[in-house]
Amino acid sequence: MADVEFKINGVDSLLERMRALPVELRKRPARAALGKAAAVIRLQAAANALALDDTETGRKIAGNVVQRFRSKYSKRTGDLMISVGVATGKGRIPDGNPDTGAEGDTPHWHLLELGTEKMRAQPFLRPAAESKAGEAVNVFASELDKSLDRLLKRLAKQGGKR
Repeated sequence: MADVEFKINGVDSLLERMRALPVELRKRPARAALGKAAAVIRLQAAANALALDDTETGRKIAGNVVQRFRSKYSKRTGDLMISVGVATGKGRIPDGNPDTGAEGDTPHWHLLELGTEKMRAQPFLRPAAESKAGEAVNVFASELDKSLDRLLKRLAKQGGKR
């Protein structure tokens, strides 16, 4: 899959505030802010997928669009990562590919996203990331600022009690 990476400029004051925190406290506000930013893209991806869902079947790709924190990546690299994608069951597609309802597995989502030699691509994830990138970055910056304010106030109160 294609990775979308962002470089944020103009958040020097946020970075300075992050550096002022003890190392063990830095990730929590960043992870919360990153989750809210990923939710912006997830909601747009679900809306895009809703337009592609087949009305004749009970399955809905939009109902399977999820965001997940990548803990193994975080432990390995020290960086935070939240991915937005479509959750599908593991293993083989059952014989006959039974319709299991709105929350049922949608193993065909990647065929729509990427296309095949017989079907043109109808992407819904990549356009969501591209169209909401600016909004997601703004949400990340504002949420990180709010989280840092709350954390610093809480630390100041704890410091005054000692």
